[in-house]
Amino acid sequence: MSKKNKSKDSSSKKKKQHKAPAGKTRQKSSAAGVRGVIEITRSGMGYVTVPDMERDVIVRPQHFNTALHGDTVEVQITKSGGGGGRMEGEITRVVERKQTQFIGRISIQKNYNFFIPETDRPMPDLFIPAEKLNGATNNDKVVAKLTAWDKAKRVPEGEVLELVKQEAENDIAMKQILLSAGFNLSFDDEVMEQAERFPDGVSADEVKKRRDFRDVLTFTIDPVDAKDFDDALSIKKGTNGLYEIGVHIADVSHYVIPGTALDDEAYARATSVYLPDRVSPMLPERISNELCSLRPREDKYTFSAVFKITGKGEIKDVWLGRTVIHSDHRFTYEQVQEIIEAGEGLYGEEILLLNTLAQKMRKDRFKKGAINFSSQEVRFVLDENRKPIGITIKESKEAHQLIEEFMLLANKHVAEYIGKIVVKDKPVPFPYRVHDTPDEAKLGPFMVFAKKYGHTFDVSSPQRIAESFNQMLKDAQGKPEQHVLEALGIRTMAKAVYTAENIGHYGLGFEHYCHFTSPIRRYPDVLVHRVLQQCLDNEPQIDKKMEAKCKHCSERERSAMESERAANKYKQVEYMSQFLGEEFEGVVSGVASFGFWVETVEHKCEGLVSLFSLNDFDDFRHIEEDYCLVGKRSGRTFRMGDKVTIKVVAANLEKRQLDYELVLGHLASTENKVLQPTKFQHPKKKRGKK
Repeated sequence: MSKKNKSKDSSSKKKKQHKAPAGKTRQKSSAAGVRGVIEITRSGMGYVTVPDMERDVIVRPQHFNTALHGDTVEVQITKSGGGGGRMEGEITRVVERKQTQFIGRISIQKNYNFFIPETDRPMPDLFIPAEKLNGATNNDKVVAKLTAWDKAKRVPEGEVLELVKQEAENDIAMKQILLSAGFNLSFDDEVMEQAERFPDGVSADEVKKRRDFRDVLTFTIDPVDAKDFDDALSIKKGTNGLYEIGVHIADVSHYVIPGTALDDEAYARATSVYLPDRVSPMLPERISNELCSLRPREDKYTFSAVFKITGKGEIKDVWLGRTVIHSDHRFTYEQVQEIIEAGEGLYGEEILLLNTLAQKMRKDRFKKGAINFSSQEVRFVLDENRKPIGITIKESKEAHQLIEEFMLLANKHVAEYIGKIVVKDKPVPFPYRVHDTPDEAKLGPFMVFAKKYGHTFDVSSPQRIAESFNQMLKDAQGKPEQHVLEALGIRTMAKAVYTAENIGHYGLGFEHYCHFTSPIRRYPDVLVHRVLQQCLDNEPQIDKKMEAKCKHCSERERSAMESERAANKYKQVEYMSQFLGEEFEGVVSGVASFGFWVETVEHKCEGLVSLFSLNDFDDFRHIEEDYCLVGKRSGRTFRMGDKVTIKVVAANLEKRQLDYELVLGHLASTENKVLQPTKFQHPKKKRGKK
């Protein structure tokens, strides 16, 4: 089950996010202590990182009080750290567990059964009652869950959830990545029971409460392997030359009710995680793939944004509310792209009109300040054992942009509607999706670097900066420096986050923005639906915990992204291990004081060329502001974007690490000096024997 990227976040800003002044601590110690996240080192020492405190708090193992690595905890300061010393503390309470499921082995003794976790951070074994072994025998590898551990219990208790097949090394690795990030591999029985309790279809009573779109042409457009169709488009010709276009989103909030185990689990996960060979869903499949999936020829509950639009793309009216739809057809992106290119096909007139409108909206968005970063999606082709046997590169085409623009339109107008609502002279708490202006510390060096290629920036306002970015991207199109400027430009950008404080979305050029269109896979969208319905009912509520919920969702999103990167890296190493000793063309994709990274042109797989492997050739130094390494004797540079030839020398699956060596025969003929763009060419890759 794969999912499209419907709302591009690279990311108009009203005001700066608040930051604590340098040298000051906003959060103060109290009788209950301060709250933070504990990191337990491999040596067993704990360090609690507290927001807005300059230094972390040391916690010794005897004071962990059942805390495990990554848990959110309250810590009581016992030593102030005055006179240059370190603050120390004792954990008084575990607020939230990061991880409750683990992979390890079962040890069955005469009177006791224990689960021994396979982790790189110290943690105690779990006592497993005999009735909780679930068929596991001595030395079996299993997934186990921590079920109970408090001060009264000296030893934590657990239960076996499933046996792990020994032959599936890559399967174990993917599960370990998910578990380490705090994403459970399965749903509790209570959650599954609640999901199964809902009846199929729609009820006549509920339909009466909704706007009925079942007789309007409606279809979905998704990836070929998608199973959760969470959005659909409807279109019909209205009066006065207007078109009525509906953006219909699966009504997850109809099923996922606050206070239920189903909602608690969805909130805890906060997002689905998309790894190369699997999906860790936010909701059970009964919800995501059946009840809420907008499958063709089935009546479904939806939450909709319906627009009356002119042929020129002008929005004349917007209606928001709950609906019921009946999808007439399920399209893949490839099918819609064929219709766009051929100019005909099933529902061709409607699709071509939607595409024309989407392209007009897209062009207008960039004119108003959205930044036009291009993107490529690298996907692995897997065999029946989930091992990578090939790599494909998916680029955004007009079919993808069609969906993207209408999703952006719906997200924007929902946020604009909520942004006008005030309760007791205050904005209604709402999970906005915001994106701050570029980081000044990163933007400065980047502008200096871009200027070497003839690109200048106007920094007189955020709008001018965005215009400068777009001009640079346009001018660099097709030139050797294009990809390095794109990659480095993206790094100057702030990270988009969820917050109740609306500062706008810089990368999209929107003053108001939220996530409304993917509630099957994102919990903030569920929150948006709930707040929107309250406002439509004229019953907006003050949720004092909204900002905390936004922070949690942002943190879970980051964890999901880190898991996806780790899994992609594992698959890269798994794939490239078949090419040990072979040579390939590559492009320098990153530079550090200890070496540089190279991404192969053919496979898009990144490995490290260590400076240690170049010591015999020259002594290189790192020029940070120019993103390059320079040889002290030869003046030879390695800069991001340079073309090189490498040899694959090591592929370590356990560390998820690829090691490359530069093919040194190509260095003698190069002439480029420091601060000059690379002009030399390398021969094509040479293949050795497999």
